[in-house]
Amino acid sequence: MYKSIELDYNMKDLENFLDEKTLDIHFNSLYKGYLNRLNKLLTKNGYDFRYSKEELLNHIDEFPISDRDDILYNLGGVLNHERYFSILTPTSSTKENPFLTKMNEKYGSIENFKEEFKEKALLVVGSGYTNLVMDRNGGLNIINTSNQELPDFYGFYPLISLDLWEHAYFLKYYQNKEEYIDNFFNYLNYTKINELYEKKAKEI
Repeated sequence: MYKSIELDYNMKDLENFLDEKTLDIHFNSLYKGYLNRLNKLLTKNGYDFRYSKEELLNHIDEFPISDRDDILYNLGGVLNHERYFSILTPTSSTKENPFLTKMNEKYGSIENFKEEFKEKALLVVGSGYTNLVMDRNGGLNIINTSNQELPDFYGFYPLISLDLWEHAYFLKYYQNKEEYIDNFFNYLNYTKINELYEKKAKEI
């Protein structure tokens, strides 16, 4: 069975970004709920968990058509949440690395990137995510996805994923989505994001 990720921080460590109650509900109830439902669906179909979660996307045709939508939806809920939680840190640093160099080449500066990312995020209607992704040629793009849709469906590799479902921020920010987005940038783990970037860049 697929296992939950482990957080690299204590939930209290992000208190100035998100309150502990929000993180606890989000991680332990909502994220793990998607994971539990996914495992149950896969077990029901006799799946032996031979693929990674990401690889499972490319083998969805091995499951009955009647279960594919549910599998994809819950898989999206798992991967989107893992990508969101795994790039947060209480000690964000913008020390130069290959990813930040690439970002500066694309957007001119990290501040320009933040502005473009925020503009895109504010266009999300209802539930979804804003993602900085790498395309098949190694280029960077900012895209929005709805509900638990995955950038992978369109051939993109996500580097930064921002959860814009209301449950991710409402208890602390209420309807002030802009403040939530602004604070998000202060808790990004650019070391981890660079690891994702360099790993994918080697495959291209």
